[in-house]
Formats: sequence, C-alpha cells, structure tokens
Amino acid sequence: MAKDGKQIRVGVDIGGTFTDVAMEVGDALHSVKILTDYSFPENAIVKGIHQVADLAGVGLSHIDTIIHGTTLATNALIERRGAKTAFITTKGFRDVIEMRTESRFEQYDLNIVLPAPLVPRDERFVLDERIGADGCVLRPLQETEVDALCKRIAADGYESVAIGFIHSYLNGTHERFVRDRLLATKPDISVSISCEVSPQMREFQRFNTVCVNAFVKPLMASYLNRLVGRLREEGAQCPVFMIHSGGGIISVESAIEFPVRLLESGPAGGAIFAAHIASAYSLDQVVSYDMGGTTAKICLIEKQTPRTSRTFEVARTYRFKKGSGMPISIPVIEMVEIGAGGGSIATVDSMRQIRVGPHSAGSEPGPACYGRGGEKPTVTDADLLLGRLDPDDFAGGAIRLSRIASEAAVHQDVASHIGADATTAAYGLSEVVDENMSNAARMHAVENGKELSDFTMIAFGGAAPLHAARLCEKLGIDQLVIPPGAGVGSAIGFLRAPFGFESVRSAYSRLSRFDAKAINAVIRELVEEATSFVRSGAPDAQPDLECTAYMRYVGQGWEVPVTIEVRDYADPDAALFRTLFDECYERFFGRVIDGLDVEIVSWSLRASSEAIAPARIAWTEKQRQAIVREQREIFDAQDGRFQQASVVVRSEMAPGDWISGPAVITERETSTIVTASREAIMQADGCVLLRAKNAA
Repeated sequence: MAKDGKQIRVGVDIGGTFTDVAMEVGDALHSVKILTDYSFPENAIVKGIHQVADLAGVGLSHIDTIIHGTTLATNALIERRGAKTAFITTKGFRDVIEMRTESRFEQYDLNIVLPAPLVPRDERFVLDERIGADGCVLRPLQETEVDALCKRIAADGYESVAIGFIHSYLNGTHERFVRDRLLATKPDISVSISCEVSPQMREFQRFNTVCVNAFVKPLMASYLNRLVGRLREEGAQCPVFMIHSGGGIISVESAIEFPVRLLESGPAGGAIFAAHIASAYSLDQVVSYDMGGTTAKICLIEKQTPRTSRTFEVARTYRFKKGSGMPISIPVIEMVEIGAGGGSIATVDSMRQIRVGPHSAGSEPGPACYGRGGEKPTVTDADLLLGRLDPDDFAGGAIRLSRIASEAAVHQDVASHIGADATTAAYGLSEVVDENMSNAARMHAVENGKELSDFTMIAFGGAAPLHAARLCEKLGIDQLVIPPGAGVGSAIGFLRAPFGFESVRSAYSRLSRFDAKAINAVIRELVEEATSFVRSGAPDAQPDLECTAYMRYVGQGWEVPVTIEVRDYADPDAALFRTLFDECYERFFGRVIDGLDVEIVSWSLRASSEAIAPARIAWTEKQRQAIVREQREIFDAQDGRFQQASVVVRSEMAPGDWISGPAVITERETSTIVTASREAIMQADGCVLLRAKNAA
C-alpha cells in the first residue's frame, strides 16, 4: 500500500505479442506494454511491473495485489505444445474423443477434415469398469488390472494422465481410486480426473476437457510456480491471483490444479473491461472488440453483462463454424476468437488471393517493421504503409518502426504475387483482415439471433483502435467507444473483476418425480464448492450466489438455462420449477408445449464477491475543435485513397473536444483512426466516442 494509504493493484495480461501491465494507485492508472518473452514469460511480467512502478513512483514491496491473465494455455493447445499425456477411460469408450459427436460442421464438404484428437489412439488406455447412469457401480475395478496399467504408464514416461470414466460425474470413486494408485506408483506424475475438472454429462465434451487439463497442467504449474517465486525475489510479497475463463478471480493454487479454467482468461478480462464501460454509459447492447498482436476477440454484452456459456471451442479450423474446434466443457465468457492480430502473417494462395493468419509473427521475431529479424508481412506492416502508425512514436517511442522493411516484406510475399505495388497490397491485406473480423462478428451475432447494427462497439487492445472504425463501417454500427487505456484493456479489466467461481454438476431429475431432498443436496454441494474457491482469495467475502438449472422437455437434446433462488425446496415446489421453465422456454421459443414432462439435467452455481459499480455517465456533446498538432496522410479504405488527416494527442483533449475524420488520435499504447465517415468526441471519463457523421 502506498504511503498515503492508497491501494496499489496490478493487472498483467500476457498476449502472443505483448505483455500488458496496468497499475492502479488509488484512482490513478499507469500502464506499459512489453514484448512477450516466449521462453520465460515471467521475465516480461517482472520487467513490466518494474517499469510501471517507476512511472507511479512506488516500490514493488508496496503492491497489495497482482491479478494475472494469460493466453499461454490456449497457445499451448493451438500449437499442440504440452505434456506427454495418457488418457484412461472405460473399456469400449477409447475412441470417443476421436469419433466426436458424428456431426458435420460443413454438411456438403466431401473432403471434410475433422480436428485431430489431443491424445493419439496409442496413448489412450482402457479399464474394464462401469458406473451406471444412476451412479451405481455395475462393474467394479480390478486392482490387478489397475496396478498393471499404472506400471505401464510410469514406465512409458508420461508426464501427465487424464482419467475419464462413463458416468463418473455422478460417482467419481473409480477415478479417484485410479488417481491414488497412479500417484503411489509415480508420485511426480500429474493427474487430472473428469469428476473434478468437469462433472457434467456428455462424455465427448467431458473427456476432451479433462484431456486438455492434463495436457497443459505441467506447463502451467511450472510457469505459475516460477512466476510467484520470481516476484517474491523482486520484492513483491503480495498475493498473486488469476483470472479464469468465466471472468472471476481465483487463487494460483486453484489455477495450477485446474488450468483448463485459464484458457480464455486474457480475453475474459477484456469482456469485463467492456462491460464496465457499458455499465457506466447504461448501454444494453454492446459488442466488444479486442484486437491484440496475435488474435482478435469479439463478445456480445447485453444489459452490461457478457454472454456466458458452459461450453466453448478452442481453435476453430473452418470459417469460425461451431463443431470445427476443440470443445471445452467449463463455464466461460462466450466469444469468438480468430487469428487476426497485428502480428498475423499475410500470404497469397494458389488462386492469387491474399490470406491473413492464423500464424503470427508474435514478438519473436515480430513484424518486419520491428527490425528484430522478421521478414514476413503482417497487419502491422500494412498499417504502417497505410499511414496509420507513426514509425517514430510506436509504443511511446520504445520501438522504432522501419517503413523500408515493411515495404520489402509486403512486396516480396504479397505485391509481387498479385501484380500490384506495395501500397495496394497493404490495402488489400488490411481489407482482408477487416473482412475476416467482420465476418466472425456477423457469424457470432447470427448464432445468437442478434443484429449488430443496433449495437455499440467498444474497442480495445493494441491494434483494435486502428481497425475498429472500418469494422463499424462494414457492420453498419453507428457508435464506437475507445476507452482510456484501450491499449491495455484486458489488464485493466482484471482490476474490475470480482473474486468469483462457477461450480457445475450434472444431476438428473424429472419434475413429475420431484425430489426436493436430492435437489437441496446438490445446491448445498455447489454452494460449498463455489464459496470455498471465492474465500481462498477473499476470506471475508460474503459472496453473491446465482443458481441456474438447465432444463428441457423429456426427449429434447439440449437445455435452456432457468435461474432459480438459492434456498431449500419442498416437494410442492415442483410447480414453481415448472412455471419458471415455461416462462423461460416461451421467452426463447415463443410458446410452450403442453402435455410433456420436464427434466433437470445439470446445475451451475456462481459465487462472486461484490463488484464495485461504476458511476453513471451521460454522453458529452461536441463543444470545441480539438488542437491539431500536425497533418499526415492516411489511407481511407472506404474511399480507397490517401487523405490528409489531422493528428491529435489524446492526452491534450478535454471533455467536449472533437475532431472530424479523417484523423488520428495518438496515445502511448495505441492510435485511434477516425475514418472520413466518422467524428470523434472526448467524453467526461476519458472515453472517445466515434460516431457516424450521418447519425450525429
């Protein structure tokens, strides 16, 4: 804590290209961006915290809390760079993770290629055991068979083991028994069991989730232990917490045990950041757009709350379509993520079409213009050639960009293949990546039954303010908000997140045979589990509890979420559950179905500490012309030509200051491009509102 009694909190987000650090000292915010160190990511964190502490004039020993989010687990999955992992399952179910659900994400593609399973077939093993659908043991484990398998796995040098048996979400005794025998045989082996990682029905999703947890667990355990140790050595004695994919804060110990919960931790911080801004301005329909160096993330935020889901997919391989990725069955803030960041590499295919991503130049070697050995053209190189970046003032002058290197890279790998000059090729490259992102946003909106033209966009991340106005033009969105600190938005979002955890469990019951005693037992177990996670980071918290029952008509394949009160129920409350289900079902589908029984399939309970609501803010209209520091040419994609643009320094703009596009608003971590169709107005809280001139 600072000498004047102000709380000092630090948010750290590791991305594929930059590591973002944001420090809050009371109400003051300081931030820096550091190139990510792939070999030892903690090095960039320590360097960034030292730099931001120097900016704030405080020592590391004064820091009260560090909250961390990372895409390391996601990147390890996408690149298949994890531990040597074995999978143990019930005899007869060895190929579940390869057979998937037998659905086709592209119905008419005769040459469809399904994503390969994370664990190859020769590393999947079976045991002759069986738990019934009611949780009873139908076939007990044979100890001699278990011991023989444990010795084989230990001898074959596996670092990690995933265990997933049929119906273990109801009865996990067999999984726990095998785990204990494995650890007795080889104490240093890492073991993940599905009844703890994802105790939910649907074996494909559950098996895949426990395999993912096992695959990244040794990597993340090693990294997090190194990070905590290094921070202690540097003098930061404060607790370190992690953001999980559902948008809450958990302890490092919990994160080490369940690293699958960290898969979308960085993007989750961005969604929280956008929801905080939406709440301040009372915006009920928001699309958040987070574009960093490696990926772009799009999330729908309704009534100031990000959309959430119990399942999501990592690394979709076919046009952002559901089913083409790796399914993960954990609570998550729902978003679509594509390989379209500032460092995404451009190529030309056999049809002479420009393709961008998913491969990224990252921070090592980085885009060609960084001068760090990169020779491939990237989105950042195109932005430089189109005048959107100042080569002498990139990242606050920390990196000098080389226009010559960008021109050479774009000419070599793009322009020469399509018969165009470097500027035209850069324009094409930029339009391709913007169209990819707008298509992903449209797809995500359609899947959720939404029309994006009615939404406000909130954009953040180092590259998003460069492209957001063009995206709005493509999507028909009139209103765009660029918050203060947009370049490190996810890191700031970590500082807005509550301590929170969502417990999930499959526990089947029919309303016609309503068993209040069993339902009360499930709710109590969920409350105990979720609150214990919250209190591991906030011991004095009195968590807010939100319980959801996933219900459907008997015979249906999927459920609708029904929010219920956390309390004890009696058998006559079956009528209440039916009423709540009918109301929810009618809201989703317009009508109820008479004469059908209803069943509860799964439960979830979210416990979270109280989040501080932002002060409400009214929009500020334009009052004074902003001070223009200089003029420079930038390429306007809608008009297809270079135009003279006004350059404005964001820190010099006061509330009500405005500028008409084309313009560039510069700041340390990013620049905001105001296209010719937009005008920008500084708001009272430091946000910049970009709106279509014809809608003003």
